[in-house]
Amino acid sequence: MAEHPAPYTLSEIVRCLGGEVIGNAQVEIVQVATLAHAQPNHLSFLTNPKYRHQLAATRAGAVVINPKDRDATDKPRILAPNPYAYIARVLALLNPTRREPAGIHPTAVVHEQAHIDPSAAVGPKSVIGRGVRIGARAQVGAGCYLGDDVEIGEDSLLHPQVTIYHDCVLGSRAIIHSGVVVGADGFGFAPDQGEWVKIPQIGRVLIGNDVEIGANTTIDRGALDDTVIEDGVKLDNQIQIAHNVRIGAHTVMAACVGVAGSTTIGKHCMVGGAAGIIGHLTIADNTTISVGTFVTKSITEPGTYTAVLSAEPHRDWLKLNARIRHLDEMSDKLRALEQRIQELERNKS
Repeated sequence: MAEHPAPYTLSEIVRCLGGEVIGNAQVEIVQVATLAHAQPNHLSFLTNPKYRHQLAATRAGAVVINPKDRDATDKPRILAPNPYAYIARVLALLNPTRREPAGIHPTAVVHEQAHIDPSAAVGPKSVIGRGVRIGARAQVGAGCYLGDDVEIGEDSLLHPQVTIYHDCVLGSRAIIHSGVVVGADGFGFAPDQGEWVKIPQIGRVLIGNDVEIGANTTIDRGALDDTVIEDGVKLDNQIQIAHNVRIGAHTVMAACVGVAGSTTIGKHCMVGGAAGIIGHLTIADNTTISVGTFVTKSITEPGTYTAVLSAEPHRDWLKLNARIRHLDEMSDKLRALEQRIQELERNKS
């Protein structure tokens, strides 16, 4: 774990991020660590009650805790209503993003009609197409490809080997990890006499501000209309977003989620890893979809939705599957039996 060369005192951290210091405000902090592994120059935190027993034994110089836990330790501490979010901001303060110096690397290939802000950086062997616009302080890593008329907002960071096809738009302060492909053709083909005719994908991908996209995630361009990723969306690694999908602001998705075409996902949703959502559905705002859940119909009410069968020994799974196949038959028999019982009770009366 790298340590910050210039320590921050607790008072300096609070001056930057807010909160309240209890105890010695001059304790110097160089890094964040867990309660179990922290050293005297580390700031730790308590967010999960099951780790409360570690608080007494931790060697951390200070901790971040909720105000309701202010008396849970005698150590110097910062009180914050959301310790988890607070510690994330401390990590960002102590570990600022490494920035390349402004300018265009001599091995980059840049079209003469591209518009690159003088404060932006373009890395080695990147290819920048005609009409591309790169905003102030944006960073384009080594080996990136930006097709014609792509727009990159200010302060955005493209890690090495990102591909953004023509006409797509990326907002400000985005973070795009290596291997991401934005704007590839959606899966569109029309059947014709036993063959498949490719449907040209003429839409774009529009990505809002403060979006983060994990490594090797793909977002397809729209067929006719645009694929839209709204502000604040966070996508994990290896996610597939198909053409004409719309993802509402501040929705998060874990790794290996697949979203089929023309589905609209609301704002502030959470989608667990390896979940699948078929096409042409609507998912309500504030919906949580559990890990591995397969969604086959629209969700109109917010809440948590789960459709996962746990792993079983193969022989047990075969028995269960055989029973599931006969559920309709069993239901019909049960209904007929209930009707027969009701008839017998009426005859007795």
